Amino acid sequence: MSPSPERRRELLSTAAEVFAAQGYNATTVRRIADEAGMLAGSLYYHFDSKESMVDEILSTFLDELWAGYEAVLGAGLGPRETVEALVTESFREIDRHRAAVAIYQKESKHLSAQPRFGYLTESQRRFERAWLGALERGVAEGVFRADLDIRLAYRFLRDTVWVAASWYRPGGQHSPEEIARQYLSMVLDGITPRERQERP
Repeated sequence: MSPSPERRRELLSTAAEVFAAQGYNATTVRRIADEAGMLAGSLYYHFDSKESMVDEILSTFLDELWAGYEAVLGAGLGPRETVEALVTESFREIDRHRAAVAIYQKESKHLSAQPRFGYLTESQRRFERAWLGALERGVAEGVFRADLDIRLAYRFLRDTVWVAASWYRPGGQHSPEEIARQYLSMVLDGITPRERQERP
């Protein structure tokens, strides 16, 4: 009899929290099993290694992230609207996968050196292309300032959005959409042309 999908998801959620809190290298299968309320040997019935667990955690998060991003990029939006939608989708993914985001931030450089995790490097390249493309288009169309350093703006947007995984807790005072709205109201006025800001 195979494990239920629900139980598998529960175990991955527990493992993600442990990996995020302790780090991949410091986390043992026994610690994950303890947190899940089971024997370490029983955990191997579901997963053959902690590497398999972190692989499934990260690949599930990235698959969902890219499904959302591709919907945004294929929607025919203007550059500002594209940036707004990418930011909103990012906060939604932090809401759904906070622990996985924390693992990705802390461990992707180390894990991507292993062939099994080569997709992490490719995902980072895709991520960069998506954001830089929207910013470059915004500058070309006069939506963003002509003197904008595209790569610096990209790094600022990326880091200030995704660092939210360190403090955001699902079910808090603000929804991910509200956090995105507040964030965008603070950030975008700094990269749009000044004459646009002065319009009534």
